Amino acid sequence: MKDQLKWVLNHMPKSDDQHLDVMSLPNVAKARSFHGSFPQYSITPLAQLDGMAQYLGLAGVYVKDESYRFGLNAFKVLGGSFAMARYIAGEMGRDVSEMNYDYLTSEAFRKEFGQATFFTATDGNHGRGVAWAANKLGQKSVVHMPKGSSKSRFDNIAKEGAKVTIEEVNYDDCVRLAAAASAKTAAEAAQTEHGVIVQDTAWDGYEEIPSWIMQGYGTMANEAADQLRQCSVNRPTHVFIQAGVGSLAGAVVGYFANLFPNDPPKFVVMEAEAADCLYQGALANDGKPRIVTGDLKTIMAGLACGEPNTISWDILRNHVSAFISCPDWVSAKGMRMLSSPVKGDPRVVSGESGAVGMGVLDAIMCDDTYKELRDALELDRHSRVLMFSTEGNTDPEKYRRVVWDGEYPTDDTPQKPC
Repeated sequence: MKDQLKWVLNHMPKSDDQHLDVMSLPNVAKARSFHGSFPQYSITPLAQLDGMAQYLGLAGVYVKDESYRFGLNAFKVLGGSFAMARYIAGEMGRDVSEMNYDYLTSEAFRKEFGQATFFTATDGNHGRGVAWAANKLGQKSVVHMPKGSSKSRFDNIAKEGAKVTIEEVNYDDCVRLAAAASAKTAAEAAQTEHGVIVQDTAWDGYEEIPSWIMQGYGTMANEAADQLRQCSVNRPTHVFIQAGVGSLAGAVVGYFANLFPNDPPKFVVMEAEAADCLYQGALANDGKPRIVTGDLKTIMAGLACGEPNTISWDILRNHVSAFISCPDWVSAKGMRMLSSPVKGDPRVVSGESGAVGMGVLDAIMCDDTYKELRDALELDRHSRVLMFSTEGNTDPEKYRRVVWDGEYPTDDTPQKPC
């Protein structure tokens, strides 16, 4: 018998919502303008899965495919690069709108500013994005990875010229290495001219840079909103978004909450069961964040984070409809569904952390175990669902084992058709 999804509707007390302005439309517009200045920039595809929508009994399913982002196979570069630009702008006493690609790669900038060193901890995609942006902009980067990190992800970061290490600790402890006064990270940053930690999670006393990273992620959400309009969809009825620390989820939820302040979509946040800190916080129902500890072992490496971003948590507790904790088979099912779509639909190559939304949507719509959740979310033939495939096959060996070899099957009992 397969493990079931665990879910909870959000009944937490609301806060004053002070962090929603982080994802204001003007802030996101600055991020998209910055990213658009890169010669490598292009808008990533929005896959319109009409056949899948019909199969699931929905009006529309739309998947933002981030495997095309800057040639890096994942969305994370959007956050790290924009945070780097905002940091440099702050050091120079200027606005980030003046920090475009041509200027940041110019000899005049190098003479005026010099060079910064960006330190971070990562499971792979964030570190690769920081390393890539630093390389393209002539900056330096130092990247620490948690135990169990795949060789392909390590190699991809090292290829960008970063100094890379793998530490014998989990992701959250790796972040602490990037926050504590240790010989490897923050002390290095403190002793380095223009040395700074660029981490995609926030905690008390470290919130400015994570808020900039979230704004960078807003480029992806802003593109998706524009693309939906081109599909004659003014507003999605539902947005399904996965979460590790919650930076991505907070960014996407915050952007769409600001875009549709009077009639927002229903937001559904999904996590890996082994690292479901947001779900645990919603289950406790007091508005306070919760921490999940241990090895956080899951195939969803990008979601293996047990301590929530404090900025994002505040946004999510105010705006999310439901939090879902997902066993690994859910992501694996989503990977296979996107890789082998309904006839006529485009194929989406989606990695372990990118495909969980497809697996969750399939379970909710096709398994009456979740009928109560389906009804509570009002998912029906009128619903238009937006999801984000945040990575492609960033671990090719794992991708093949799941999609080709059937690793992490659902169970031995055939699931009834929708």
